[in-house]
Amino acid sequence: MVSTLTDHTGYWLRMSSNAVSHGFAQALQSEDVTVAEWCLLRTLYDHDRLSPSALADAMGMTKGAISKLAERLLAKDLVARLDNPDDRRAHSLSLTATGRAKTPRLAALADHNDAAFFSVLSDDEQATLLALLKALAQRRGLTAPPTV
Repeated sequence: MVSTLTDHTGYWLRMSSNAVSHGFAQALQSEDVTVAEWCLLRTLYDHDRLSPSALADAMGMTKGAISKLAERLLAKDLVARLDNPDDRRAHSLSLTATGRAKTPRLAALADHNDAAFFSVLSDDEQATLLALLKALAQRRGLTAPPTV
C-alpha cells in the first residue's frame, strides 16, 4: 500500500511551518523587510559589527548571499559598511541607528506572530512542541537559522 501525503509527519510540519512563516512574512512587509533581512538584522543586533564571513557562518548562508542581503539593507539605511583600517579589502557590517531602533519592533512582530499562531495550543502543549522541535534540531545537528 502506498502511504498518503497526510501519513507523513513532515507533511504536517511543513503545513504548520508554511502558515506561521507566511504570517510573519506578511507582518514584515509593513516594515519593508523580508524574513532573510530580519534574520541578518537580528544577528547583527547582538554585535557591534561582524564581517560578512562571520555573518555567513552565524546564519548558515554563503558569503555571496550575505552580500546580497547587505546591499539591500544598505540601500534601506538599516546597515552600514565599515572599512577595516588594517586591511583595505576587508570590511564589516553594523546596524545603523535606524536599524538598531527597528530591530526590536521587528522582534515584537515575531513574538506576536508566534503568540497568535500557537495560541490554539495550551501552554503545556506549546512547551512540549518547542522542546520536541529543539531536540529534533539538536539531534540532527541543525544549526543554520531558517531564512527562507
